[in-house]
Amino acid sequence: MAPKIPVTVLTGFLGSGKTTLLNRILSEDHGLRIAVIENEFGEIGIDQELVISADEEIFEMNNGCICCNVRGDLIRILGELAERRDQIDLIVLETTGMADPGPVAQTFLVQEDVQEFYQLDGVITLVDGKHISQHLDDETDEVLAQVAFADRIIINKGDLTTDDEKQKLKKRLQSMNSMAEYYFATMADAPIAELLNIGGFNVERAVDIKPNFLEPEYPFESASAWQLSAGDYLVTISKSHHGHDHNHDHDHDHDHDHDHDHDHHHHGDDGGMSLLMTYANDPAKNDLSSLAEKVFVEFSAEPEIITHGQSISSSDQHYQLSLEGRDSYDFNICLNDEQSIALFSGHAPHGFSLKLTTKEGGEITPSDTQSFHDNHTHNSKVSSTSVELPGMFDGQKLNAWLEEFLLENGPDVYRMKGVVGIAGQDYKFVFQGVHMIFGSEPAGEWGDETPLNRLVFIGKNLDEDFIKKSLKECLA
Repeated sequence: MAPKIPVTVLTGFLGSGKTTLLNRILSEDHGLRIAVIENEFGEIGIDQELVISADEEIFEMNNGCICCNVRGDLIRILGELAERRDQIDLIVLETTGMADPGPVAQTFLVQEDVQEFYQLDGVITLVDGKHISQHLDDETDEVLAQVAFADRIIINKGDLTTDDEKQKLKKRLQSMNSMAEYYFATMADAPIAELLNIGGFNVERAVDIKPNFLEPEYPFESASAWQLSAGDYLVTISKSHHGHDHNHDHDHDHDHDHDHDHDHHHHGDDGGMSLLMTYANDPAKNDLSSLAEKVFVEFSAEPEIITHGQSISSSDQHYQLSLEGRDSYDFNICLNDEQSIALFSGHAPHGFSLKLTTKEGGEITPSDTQSFHDNHTHNSKVSSTSVELPGMFDGQKLNAWLEEFLLENGPDVYRMKGVVGIAGQDYKFVFQGVHMIFGSEPAGEWGDETPLNRLVFIGKNLDEDFIKKSLKECLA
């Protein structure tokens, strides 16, 4: 049997130096054929512009956090790479700075088709030696998780801190994770040979940190199953008479409350609700736990939007039910023969409940129900603002804007990054910033490409309208 492909997870809070380390790994003379998987926090992805030109292939997921939702994207990409595994020696998975690495590691430990071809080699966490303390003081959940799960911790930006500050920070981090190896670095110049092929992720320690670590997370919140005759049915989403969500209470009800660290409402808000129907006719695999593993990849895919009166016409298709302007919504299901079906649903708007009825309005009791409470989210104060503007910037106006913006908002700006064009210059310029620290450098020429400025700002209390409007005024 061919050896498994080792996977290195590269994590760290916003602006800690992950892309710099990734570039060092790609340019090192190690002879390894590397595939890179990147995850973006923001509506537009630009990290590929910041990664050096190399023969390595880059796959990008821009769904936000690598958690239960993006786990489906990750498994799909790993499936594609497995077909050419003879051409790959190593995979580096660079997470967004807002990601808890736990669900990423979990994918390689609980997913059978992933385990067949891949081995989680280790988790590398970079920390910004200049700014990490304030996130530790704030007990930012993602930072705490990144430190806790690491096999290697690189205290980066050593040129911005004193030796005494470095040692105090290392001692503080060791109190959180005494099992990791620690390195001090400037521009992420840690010893690459000691970061790759380190021999495997420490599962026992991960379970000690989070006892439910090996319990899978899902992008849906509940599921119900029915045995139905051929005929027409309605999925009805309506306001509860008692002002709270309707809850079936049957002997078969299960509650998988994984008690993860923070709240996260998946796939749905006040304007919609996600739903997927699947057939459950295989007696060996028709329990809702088995079906959850079957459908979660499809549930993570981009949904088809349907409105009141339209049909749920395909099984294993992710739908987004549009729920606006009514107290009750009906969606049709037509069965040509007897079927066992299951419906997996995302977060319902407050006060609404889901039930299956006949065309005449009679409610049908499910044979089984199960809830999947994963309670995972980002810090609600942190947001991402993405800007795309065609054309070229006036260099003086843009510099003045950045200076004023950072002067007023620097402490709340965790991360800035972008690719911009400057009037009178043939080259693209890439820039990156963390809090008040900012830098830029020329990249490749625009050539025949139509100039398009792409910028992402990540932080607290960001005024998206102001950022977009004022930047537009800086165009030449």
